[in-house]
Amino acid sequence: MPPATVVITVLAAIAGGLLGWWPLAAWTQRSLRTEEGERMPLRTIRVAGAAVTAITFGGLALRFGPSWILPALLAFAASATVLTLVDLAEKRLPNAVVFPTLGVVGVLLVPATWAAGTWWPLLWAVAGAAGMFAVYFLLAFISPSAMGMGDVKLSLVIGLLLGWFGLSTWLVGLLSAFVVGGLVAIVALILRRVTLRGSIPFGPSMLAGAVIAVVLVGG
Repeated sequence: MPPATVVITVLAAIAGGLLGWWPLAAWTQRSLRTEEGERMPLRTIRVAGAAVTAITFGGLALRFGPSWILPALLAFAASATVLTLVDLAEKRLPNAVVFPTLGVVGVLLVPATWAAGTWWPLLWAVAGAAGMFAVYFLLAFISPSAMGMGDVKLSLVIGLLLGWFGLSTWLVGLLSAFVVGGLVAIVALILRRVTLRGSIPFGPSMLAGAVIAVVLVGG
């Protein structure tokens, strides 16, 4: 493994832990509608945020090293931490997090595309966002109780990022979301955290599926 990759992986993990402990935890707290501590205490937000962000930052840096696409991936991972915590606490994905993330990731994909020497990845990204939105919108239209509009809007961000890497990554990300969601539902049923008629937030599974696809398939 190149020394530069080792260094950037360590630095990314440390930065992720610090970001998760303070600014991302504060962003999560501001995004919650409930009173402080009613559903997720601040200390829980900080510990979970620091752990999740450190792991995702470190994993992405290890996979991609010092590359032009890494800033877009880290921005996505940072927002994914906030969205995951809010969705777990309140079963919603706030627009105030989703749409800024869409804009930031979209902007950061431009220099990565320029470095690639061709503009096709950016076109694929736009197509990926539109395609993912169409899939989730159709699912929400067919079964509104199973798929919320927050998930539909989040699909724009995920489709944009996965589309940049190509069709294979896009498809793996789409399928991985439902695999992760199914596994989480089975575990929740076994632990009696949810009933057969209950529901669990799907946003975290979508985000986890996107990270899995990028790490395993993204080139």
